Amino acid sequence: MALSIAIVGLPNVGKSTLFNALTKNNVLAANYPFATIEPNVGIVAVPDVRLAKLAELYHPEKIVAATVTFVDVAGLVRGASTGEGLGNQFLAHIRETGAICQVVRAFEDSDVIHVENAIDPKADIETINTELILADLATVSHRLDKMKGELKTNPKLQPLADLLQKTKAGLDAGKLAGSFLSKGELTVVRELQLLTAKPFIIAFNVSEEQLSDGALKQRLEAIVAPCPTVFLSAKLEAELSELAASESAELLASLGQDKSGLDQLATAGFSALGLQTFLTAGPKEVRAWTIHHGYTAPQAAGVIHTDFEKGFIKAQVVSYHDLIAAGSEAAAKAAGKLRLEGKDYLMRDGDVVEFRFNV
Repeated sequence: MALSIAIVGLPNVGKSTLFNALTKNNVLAANYPFATIEPNVGIVAVPDVRLAKLAELYHPEKIVAATVTFVDVAGLVRGASTGEGLGNQFLAHIRETGAICQVVRAFEDSDVIHVENAIDPKADIETINTELILADLATVSHRLDKMKGELKTNPKLQPLADLLQKTKAGLDAGKLAGSFLSKGELTVVRELQLLTAKPFIIAFNVSEEQLSDGALKQRLEAIVAPCPTVFLSAKLEAELSELAASESAELLASLGQDKSGLDQLATAGFSALGLQTFLTAGPKEVRAWTIHHGYTAPQAAGVIHTDFEKGFIKAQVVSYHDLIAAGSEAAAKAAGKLRLEGKDYLMRDGDVVEFRFNV
């Protein structure tokens, strides 16, 4: 299970520059619309200081971090849902991801043209949302049309038809599906892969100077509340990607920042999708595993291997912080911090686990 985030936005807002920095790929970033003509995919390790700390205790052969997959989609323009620009061929790529990150330009730069010839974050967000809503309206309307005939032979489909009518009405009113459908209703319409049913993250692309502008951040957050927001400078992220970890941290600190753009997006993405990580540690490897909140110990074991879930017996669990404080598994056990949990145990973020199973 991996976190996947589509990076979308208008042309020339810094999407590809940010993608290049996050994935350290050399994707074309040009000062004209549609510099990205195919979706670029990058799989990135999620920064996690816990892994290095555990490695100091276990001296593993390798360290494996959790990952996040970023998909850089061509710049959308007004009318994209009906084929304007590069059209809705790119909207299809968004449907495969777990969350949508809208990169919104807030920086001023006369050398980088804006497709609407004005820096207006609110208007940009509305443009992107409108295109996603229109794309979803086409999907829902098409499904409703097909159901007209199906209902004649299968009246049991009426509740679904009613839900789709509700969805269509909400979209017609300019609302994102995720804002007016309940969790249960979203599950029912999941097969349609509605774009506006996905969790949204707004990434405001600002200048280095704006990173410390608290008043600006408050104004921008008010535009999209309660949607999760991150503030980053794609230009700065590009610089950070070329530096060693220690130099990167030093540069961030000099700007009053404690997290890189990758850290922020990964954190926001995990939160938006209800994900967390548990850890396994031993001489062969130290590894972070991604699971949903609410997973039981057997379900978490199944993420490693389906046989682990089928033959689950017990989980030996210690919290990361307790383990580090104790200094070793033996010391954690002696302190009563290492315990055996059964099938009903709900996993917690940062659990260090060894599964016992029989196959």
